Parts: sequence; structure tokens; C-alpha cells
Amino acid sequence: MTETLLATVRRYVEANADATGIARTPVPGLTTIRTTQPTGLDYMIARPLVCLVLQGSKHVTMGANSFTFHAGDSLLITADVPTVSQILQASPDAPYLSLVLDLNPAVIAELCVEMQATAAPGGLAIRSAPTDSEVSDAALRLMRLLDRPAAVPVLHAQLVRELHYWLLEGRHGAAIRQLGYPDGQAQRVARAVALLRAEFAQPLPVDRLAAIAGMSPSSFHQHFRKVTSLSPLQFQKQLRLIEARRLMLSQGANASTAAYAVGYESVPQFTREYRRMFGLPPAQETQTARSLTLESA
Repeated sequence: MTETLLATVRRYVEANADATGIARTPVPGLTTIRTTQPTGLDYMIARPLVCLVLQGSKHVTMGANSFTFHAGDSLLITADVPTVSQILQASPDAPYLSLVLDLNPAVIAELCVEMQATAAPGGLAIRSAPTDSEVSDAALRLMRLLDRPAAVPVLHAQLVRELHYWLLEGRHGAAIRQLGYPDGQAQRVARAVALLRAEFAQPLPVDRLAAIAGMSPSSFHQHFRKVTSLSPLQFQKQLRLIEARRLMLSQGANASTAAYAVGYESVPQFTREYRRMFGLPPAQETQTARSLTLESA
């Protein structure tokens, strides 16, 4: 990872970051992130993306699989999956800095045709590896383009396409190619994941999810767990709990309102599963979050 890319991203994010340390760029799907101290656990539904870590370190967990990645590493996510992340190393003098690019399946599909790339066996939706030099070079030229606003709408698409190309040619290539094949296992599972995300509060029989994926129920269950490391039921449960947490922390909903809103029929069951996932019962976590907000105000 070149220091020039680090300096370019740092300059951009320091000038443009919002209160959360996120600076979205004029290039669709390209975001820079800056954090000046280690964070608590962050629960979210990740989307297909590649994250280039330029400074600091971060820990990400998906199901039973955990990854810690440092400056010079890139994190690849190839499906919409529930994740738990935490920035481990960051300070005001040496903040955590990263560059995030949403992966574009249409661009990947076009490149796979032109590169005559063949489909590779699927695997976990999250993986980490050292960033290839060609990827960091393309990312640097894309970031430098932001200094020429008039050129961004004219040139950004070809630079984003080049960045996708080098990702396909690099260490993550086999996993990324899965996004370019509509009938590949990863994309079939993605169709079921999209249904789970849209209707997570409703009962969703495995037979229906398998039909959306174009697989038999047994084959679907196997491939779903292979990609996400979770069963469909576990996946849906995590979606419900993450959304309930959002409703309580950002919208002020109480535990029972949030539980029923996300599809639970039993508040005690919701409370048990919430505590198992987040470490605190919902009422206590909500109170703790409000106290921290008041202290920082």
C-alpha cells in the first residue's frame, strides 16, 4: 500500500467527513472512512464491497467466522450478510482510514465475458487478503480524480471499471467472479437473501427461499450456509435483531414495540435472543446508549 494513497485519502476525508467520520465521494459507491479512536461493536447488514484499509486495524465477524485486517489488507464482502465489526487500532494522530468501493455486478459480468473468465467454486461471503499493488494504484488514480471535479463525470466510470478489473485479476478474483454469473451459486443465494431482507418480519419457509434460489431445499440449505456461515433461520433472526436494535436506538421504540415490528410474537423470547446477540437486554442497552449520548452532548 503506497503512502501516497494514504495521504490522498486522509486529505479527502479530513476535508469532507461528516460527524460519523464518513466522507462519500462524487463517484457512486466510493466512500472514505476516518475514525480517531477504537470503537464498540457495530452491527449491520453488509453489502457486496471491497474495503482497502490504509491505516489502523479492524475486526469483522460473520457467523462463526472472524477476520482481523490491518493497513495494507483488503476486505471483500460478496453478499448482503449480517456482520459485527469493531475498529481496534485508531488514534487522533494515526486514525483508522479506509477506502470502500461497492462492487458492481453488471461491470463484473461485462469484464468476465471480455476476460473469458470461468466461474469458480463459491465460498464464504467475507474474506481478507493483502491488497494487490495494481488495485491500490487504480484506487489512487480514482481518488486523485476527485481533485478535478469537472473530470469526475467524464472519467470516473472507466477508472471504476479498471479497479474492478484488477480486483478480478488479483487475490480476490475467484470470489468476485461469482457476482458476474446470474446462475452461479452466490447469485442464487443472493436472490434468497434479498427476499429475506425484504420480508424478514414474515415467516419464510425454506421451500420458498429454495424456489427463489432455483435449488432443492437440501441443496439450498447447504449452499446458503456455505456462503453466509448461517442457516436461513439464523440469518433471518439476526436481521430481525439488528433492525429491532436500530428501531430502539435511533427511533426510540421500546422493546415490545420493536419486537412485534420485526416479527417476534413473544417479548421474553425477543429479550433472550437480543441479550444473546448484543450482550445486554434491550432496555439496558437503550438506557446505556442514551446516557452516553447525554454525556457527549
